[in-house]
Amino acid sequence: MTADIHMHTSFSTDSETPVEEMVEQAIACGMDTICITDHQDYGLAKPGYFQVDPAAYWEKMVQVRDAYRDRIRILTGIEIGMHMDYREKIHAFINAYPFDYILGSVHLVDGIDPYDRALYPGTDDVMYRHYFEQTLECVRQIDGFQALGHLDYVVRYGYDRDVYAYEKYADVIDEILKELIARGIALEVNTGGYKSGLGCPNPHPDVLRRYRELGGERITLGADAHNPAYIGYEFERAEKVIRDAGFREITIFVDKKPEILVIPSK
Repeated sequence: MTADIHMHTSFSTDSETPVEEMVEQAIACGMDTICITDHQDYGLAKPGYFQVDPAAYWEKMVQVRDAYRDRIRILTGIEIGMHMDYREKIHAFINAYPFDYILGSVHLVDGIDPYDRALYPGTDDVMYRHYFEQTLECVRQIDGFQALGHLDYVVRYGYDRDVYAYEKYADVIDEILKELIARGIALEVNTGGYKSGLGCPNPHPDVLRRYRELGGERITLGADAHNPAYIGYEFERAEKVIRDAGFREITIFVDKKPEILVIPSK
């Protein structure tokens, strides 16, 4: 696949990579389309963390799109951290700028980043279930995003990953998937799961199969790269997972409108 539509640059707190370095590596990897989706999150412990400087972002994106116009298509995007306490701020931000693609992701559980697992007082089982319940509420109540990012992201940070199985949380996960389908929102396949040692993308292949069974059609694909080495990471493995789940194409978004790309047959 020659499109990676989830990556971060130095506009995100957790990346130090200039935009140009990500673009150059994408070209070297044979990509013909990328989307820069830097973080915009509210409610984090440190004020200002994971918040984009919009003026600087747009100035840089205009520059790089012009400079690389004949070599690669560069789409503008944002990964918005969804949180019900900041619903109005989220809507105001994503409506204020002409992004090609809004990726909605949930990064907090009960106000705590699961990355800091030791700060979360509950068991893995409680943390996972609360994460899915909060994701469902966000999907139902927050508008304006085109895809839901890394649905079972929280599992990356559990003490005991064996606690997690789609079937154990099927009651709430199914409701999330049904809501996405009803609202025409895509489901992201995020290969960061491989990088974190899960052995599969996020969400788990069982979730992808269930999404298809329920009538889901739109899949996006992104590596969640924070440095050039992970652009297009494990895409071949992910493409097999996607095909095995019954999908033959992925979706990218240009001016928030879907564009279909056929997954190469193997």
